[in-house]
Amino acid sequence: MKAPKDCMTMAELRAEIDRVDEELVARFAERATYIDRAVELKAGLDLPARIEARVEEVVRNVRRHAVAHNIPPDLVEKLWRRLIDWSIAREEASLGPDNLRKDHEE
Repeated sequence: MKAPKDCMTMAELRAEIDRVDEELVARFAERATYIDRAVELKAGLDLPARIEARVEEVVRNVRRHAVAHNIPPDLVEKLWRRLIDWSIAREEASLGPDNLRKDHEE
């Protein structure tokens, strides 16, 4: 692992970007395992895949993290909303579409 300032060629820089991308994909895969566990817990509690209060809490959290890391919070929010939508679709594939459970919040 090299710091960006220590990359002296484009090849070195690209190798580090590729390394970070691989780590990001691994973290997204890890996140998906927690989504799969949420499916199991939500099924037992008769909760819907989408719980709007939780969606907005996640968005607030990532915006705060973006500010702390000096990257645009609007960009991070857009990315995360896509990730959240994908996660909810993954849950709905097992739980079924939200219908009778929509009144639950937790």
